Amino acid sequence: MINAFELTQGHLQQVLVDSPADLAKGQPIWVDVTDPTEEERGWVLEVFGLALPAPESLKDIEASARFYEEENGEIHIHSDFLLDRDDESTSVTVAFVLHREVLFSLHAEDLPVFRLLRLRARNQAGYVRDHKDVLLDLYATDAEYSAGALEGIYAELEKVSSRVLATKISDEDAASVLAAIAHEEDLNGRIRRNVMDTRRAVSFLVRSRLLGESQLEDARQILRDIESLDGHTSFLFDKINFLMDATVGFININQNKVVKIFSVASVALLPPTLIASIYGMNFRHLPELDWTFGYPFALGVMGLSVIAPFWYFRRKGWLK
Repeated sequence: MINAFELTQGHLQQVLVDSPADLAKGQPIWVDVTDPTEEERGWVLEVFGLALPAPESLKDIEASARFYEEENGEIHIHSDFLLDRDDESTSVTVAFVLHREVLFSLHAEDLPVFRLLRLRARNQAGYVRDHKDVLLDLYATDAEYSAGALEGIYAELEKVSSRVLATKISDEDAASVLAAIAHEEDLNGRIRRNVMDTRRAVSFLVRSRLLGESQLEDARQILRDIESLDGHTSFLFDKINFLMDATVGFININQNKVVKIFSVASVALLPPTLIASIYGMNFRHLPELDWTFGYPFALGVMGLSVIAPFWYFRRKGWLK
């Protein structure tokens, strides 16, 4: 799918694209391509003379493959954007190409950051002025979106904290808590990775000397926002580690309680076992062998030897 956008009285207006002629008749500053077919790739090549990057090239992680300039002046930037869903979160790689005063963006899925920018630029006159403004505002909106996701993580961790720090927590509750913590840790890690990638992309734009003075200031502000997000992700990692350690600690306590019960039972059964062993020895001359009350006496002594340790352990509070 191809969406083209051009400026109309300072507002970003979408141009319906159903054929190459629709692309050619307008003057777009942004062409957004989502999961294109081979035919749509051909339209871009025919109208703009641009061969869109192949999907395999978006997986490269080295800087030379993610930020570079072609001999013909094309600027290529590959950046990761967060896609936060209720069930799972993922990172979507977007290929940006600055070509002939037009920003081309290529990605496999529609992203909330892109939708939010389109909404703002459509409603606010002067929100974007050219294709480089669109790119910078996408990065700024991505930082804002990441900040909102971090606030969501903090809210979820507060709920988890109330469960972890409760008086008692069962093994089933602990398993549920660990699953929730793992989900938030994964999301926090993705945000940190995306923020780092955005910093690299914006720094590349600053070094490339493509930006005007006001755009340079916008880029520096984005970098400052990203710096503050780094501190938040570090804080959340510390909180996640604390909650993880606390939950694992409660699981160990619950397991130790079970082990303690078996240990107490083993200690309590040692005296009667000793008594039974003594009277089970095959010696001809045992003092109580011919005694009429020898059997009930032995049973009584064994019973007392069991009751006495349990009474002592209970008094010490070791059975709780």
